[in-house]
Amino acid sequence: MALIYLWPQKVSRSPLRSVSGEVEAELVSSTTGKSSDEAASETAKDEDVLIEVCNVHKSFGSKKILSGASFKIRRGEAVGIIGPSGTGKSTILKIMAGLLLPDEGEVRILGRARAGLAGDDSDERLRVGMVFQSAALFDSLTVGENVGFLLYEHSKLPEERIKEIVRNSLELVGLKDVENRYPAELSGGMKKRVALARAIISDDKLEGSEEVVMYDEPTAGLDPIASTVVEDLMRSLHNHGDQLHGPDSDKEAGGISSYIVVTHQHSTIRRAVDRLLFLHEGKVVWEGPSSEFDTCDVPIVKQFSTGSLEGPIVY
Repeated sequence: MALIYLWPQKVSRSPLRSVSGEVEAELVSSTTGKSSDEAASETAKDEDVLIEVCNVHKSFGSKKILSGASFKIRRGEAVGIIGPSGTGKSTILKIMAGLLLPDEGEVRILGRARAGLAGDDSDERLRVGMVFQSAALFDSLTVGENVGFLLYEHSKLPEERIKEIVRNSLELVGLKDVENRYPAELSGGMKKRVALARAIISDDKLEGSEEVVMYDEPTAGLDPIASTVVEDLMRSLHNHGDQLHGPDSDKEAGGISSYIVVTHQHSTIRRAVDRLLFLHEGKVVWEGPSSEFDTCDVPIVKQFSTGSLEGPIVY
């Protein structure tokens, strides 16, 4: 399913995490050389961490994919994970989504280590949606049945209410009157949008909870115009979850607080994300704002942005 609910191993807590924010800021300041204001700002930012990846390792057989990847996803961010093929980008996305378990390390959701896969442990404060590269629609189901699959199978909502939520979800991604079509009748761009509609749908009882959406190569295989449509949709849906349940809803909606995109597309990097994580040989080797992508002098980033054959990345 495209929508996964929340979430491994025991990890020792840093002594800095057990003290108050002000004391923590002073300790950070004394150990890093930063001013108290800068340290306090970083501490405040840590309070907005939704997902934290801590020293994650993953192998498939003898092939090492991830070798100690660590980073944080904060509330309000649009984050792109980039890097050469085969470096573990989709793997780290699936581990964050709870579809794979790490061999070592852990993923923390709202500060809590996830125990097992996504279905083994849940926290209704944060939902995680996944949009797969291939859209992953059920060919034998209609668009409406695909989008509402989670609600039909796992909620007690009446059918008419599910249809209403499905219709609202489809309208948010720019699709109307397509509920009775089958995936085979859709273009590639429409399939991507249906998959996105499925990822953002939720039960009425989860209104007000936050959501992180993860996109795995959302514009792969699309022409430049269709890619722009999908990229703009990702932006427009960011924190617009209040529209999903319709105008009559009286509950506060959390919406899409943050999203994460695995991509090779330069247009997606420039248009759809604000911060970049560069993954190489299984770990993050650079991170920075997307505005620096074209001007960064770091050799590996410069090689990737220009497509040069000369540099640290060798095929």
